[in-house]
Amino acid sequence: MTTDVIALGVDISKKKFDVALLKNDKLRHKTFKNETAGFEYLLEWLEKQDVTYVHVCQEATGCYGEALAEFLFDAGFAVSIVNPARVKGYALSQLKRSKTDKQDAGLIARFCAAMGPELWQPQPKEIRQLRDLVRRLEALNDMRQQELNRLEAAIGIVKEQVERHVSFLDKEIKETKNLINQHIDNHPELKERKQLLESIPGIGSATINVVLSEFGDITQFRNAKALAAFIGVAPRVRQSGTSLRERGMMSKMGRRALRKAFFMPALVALRYNPSVIELKQRLTEAGKAKMAIVGAAMRKLIHIIYGVLKNGVPYDAKFA
Repeated sequence: MTTDVIALGVDISKKKFDVALLKNDKLRHKTFKNETAGFEYLLEWLEKQDVTYVHVCQEATGCYGEALAEFLFDAGFAVSIVNPARVKGYALSQLKRSKTDKQDAGLIARFCAAMGPELWQPQPKEIRQLRDLVRRLEALNDMRQQELNRLEAAIGIVKEQVERHVSFLDKEIKETKNLINQHIDNHPELKERKQLLESIPGIGSATINVVLSEFGDITQFRNAKALAAFIGVAPRVRQSGTSLRERGMMSKMGRRALRKAFFMPALVALRYNPSVIELKQRLTEAGKAKMAIVGAAMRKLIHIIYGVLKNGVPYDAKFA
């Protein structure tokens, strides 16, 4: 094991994160709140440990660790975000059986020092800012739908309160949409990508905003298949010998919100996008199920999006 590497293992959850500092082959542990103040306290704690530079490693566990990873990257630290399966495999190789947040952080630190995982780099700040706005809009729309559901059964004073809240949410949604459009217009690269995406039949403004905010820099993916896998719409095949032959299914390993953003566009594309219509005809003739065709349409749209952004040219059905 490499002992001269100073590594910081992070085990993160919704409200807190545990860290383990591996220095001179010794572990020091600490717990912080998963908020900006906790991030600042972490820097102070590292300074007290006489650490000015450290390789930080955390597992890819959804949105809970994004803010911390970006904070530490902006502070000048090397950051790695690894698949939890890699850390689990390392734990098995070390014959680790116990599992606590503290022990997990120590395990991640030792994994980092031993394996030297590749460095992670966040999206540019303008994309991160757009992502925050788009996710805020998504949350506001969800709240509005919840209130509309309550409105069906509400009466009297409660009904009036719900109606006022819906009216307030409508204003917030409108303002957030304006902020998103202004943000895109203020950044030429984002504006150009938006215009390219608008050329694709089936892709509306909501999906365009998700694409630009979640993976606007398409160069981070080596090909369209990698992008489909990131979103979680790549097919998963399970086959072994003659006894296990499951039909291909969507992997669903990415963020659920990303897959959701492509479902309705796929249905629209099945009616109006020439490339997707042609795909539907071939799969229908092959006897594929309706939902399998929708999944294929989602993947086709993602491949088209990748090609349009990668090549910097509008959609053309002849070359899609």
